[in-house]
Parts: sequence; structure tokens; C-alpha cells
Amino acid sequence: MEDIQEFSDVKFQGIKINYLYVCKRKLWLFSKNITFENTSDKVLLGKVLHEYSYPKESTKEVLIDNLIMIDILSDGSIREVKYSSKMKEADIMQVVYYLYYLKQKGIQKQGIINYPKEKRKEVLELTPEYEEKVKQALKEIEEITTKPFPPPAQKQRICKSCAYFEFCWG
Repeated sequence: MEDIQEFSDVKFQGIKINYLYVCKRKLWLFSKNITFENTSDKVLLGKVLHEYSYPKESTKEVLIDNLIMIDILSDGSIREVKYSSKMKEADIMQVVYYLYYLKQKGIQKQGIINYPKEKRKEVLELTPEYEEKVKQALKEIEEITTKPFPPPAQKQRICKSCAYFEFCWG
């Protein structure tokens, strides 16, 4: 694979990595500041879960470079708190992107995704394979978000619970 341009030229919010794996149309809309998350019950439930989970953690919601928001930061790891594992691949890639981003800054961490409702977690390391997937994802995000029109809507099983459902299908 041809190497991506300088990392500093293709930094994105972690949510964009997540949306790439959930829905490319949602990614494009979000990148153009067309957002519906503030009206979504699912998003609100996720925020409430995040706020009340792990109350003893002192370092929560750490914003790095005004770009990526890490849910919980500890000495050896970064942790993301997710409502459900239904979008596991998207969750994994978001955390792997954070690990990649931190590595570019000279910081090595382990990644953990916590699914408190399911009482389980996913532990991640930044492998060379994940690094390649992140680089590919960054290129794909760049391609999608610079197009003049969004990708067409495609029916997926998650559409009905998506904040963008009415926009795409209403």
C-alpha cells in the first residue's frame, strides 16, 4: 500500500473512524456538520452510561490536540466506554486509531473497550496489521469527506436506531 501523506495532514476525530465502519453516508454528513446526534435517544443513553460508569476513575474525557476525546486515561491504557458491542469493528478501529495517534506523539498505550451493560471488555494492542488498517481508513475518510455529495443511503440493520434515520429514509 502506498503510504499516506504526512500524518499531520490527515488527522481526524475518532468518531469519523467509527462512522467509516458504521456508515459512510453518516461519515460524510457528519464531516459537513450535518448532525442529528443531539436528538437521538440512543446517543443520550450512551452519554448517561458513560457519565455514570466507572465513577472512581479520575481522568475521564481527556481531549488531545482538540481532536480526539479519550473516555478514560490511565498509566498504561486508554479506555473507551461503549453502550453495546453491536458495532464492535467500528469500536475497535476507533480505539486502534487512538493508539496510532498517540504513537505518532511518542506515547505507547494499551487500548481497552469497556461494555459495562454487557459486563465485558476488549483489550487491544497496536499491531502492524492494525497500523495498516488505520492508514487505509485515513485515506478512505479523506476520499469520502472531500466528495461534493454524500454516498447513497444503503439499508443496514442499524438504520432504524440511527440518529440519521429520518434524514436518510424519512
